Amino acid sequence: MPLRGEFPEEGEHVVATVQSVRNFGAFVALDEYESREAFIHLSEVATGWVKYIRDYIREGQKIVARVIHVDRDSKQIDLSLKRINEHQRREKLQTWKNEQRADRLLTVVAQSLKLDLPQAYQQFGEGLVEKYGSLFKAFEVASLEPKKVAQDGFKGAWVQAFTKVARENISPPKVSVSGILEVAHPGSDGVVHVRQALAEAEAVSPETVEVQYVGAPKYRVVVSGTQYKQAEEILRKASDAALSTIKSSGGRGNFTHA
Repeated sequence: MPLRGEFPEEGEHVVATVQSVRNFGAFVALDEYESREAFIHLSEVATGWVKYIRDYIREGQKIVARVIHVDRDSKQIDLSLKRINEHQRREKLQTWKNEQRADRLLTVVAQSLKLDLPQAYQQFGEGLVEKYGSLFKAFEVASLEPKKVAQDGFKGAWVQAFTKVARENISPPKVSVSGILEVAHPGSDGVVHVRQALAEAEAVSPETVEVQYVGAPKYRVVVSGTQYKQAEEILRKASDAALSTIKSSGGRGNFTHA
């Protein structure tokens, strides 16, 4: 993993390993900052009164905390456990795990090029992080669009090796968008026209579009994919196809995003 700055920033969420727990607080090692020491005061462990600190934190535990104070002169870093919610904790921990995985994959790339990990970072890893925001995101991009890394201006034998490892190990992220389609037809053969309209929606992209029954005249149109904008465009085309079909036969309909 590329080295971060010497100190975290106030307000940043960090991953740390608990080193020792005392009655007045806990000392931890910051995993992303070469195990630099930080402190969590008892008052920042949890909301309300904490009778037994080890009910909330223990030695060896991996935690996610918020940086609330940094004194670079004294090298004092203070953290808080109570000022971070469960969603933020899960999100940060997942990001950290992703970057750990990306490091392992970059090691595989480096070995195929007869480089060590620091050399790989220096030659192309840091450039990928700067371009895509994180190394894991770079692997995701290469997996989703194999030619994208080269198209973005990166050159060298490593591009092919990087893309190969990405495609073999990273599944492109999945996205899902949906909306409610209302279609009805007043004729005696209205059911036939409604079915045709729904079939036209699915025909736009059979592999990614699914129409689900909610309760006549409402149907949920769900589009799955790897790119949000692309999924939104397919959803628009699917709903347009259904509405065009039902209206051309004398029926009525409308579409709203879920």
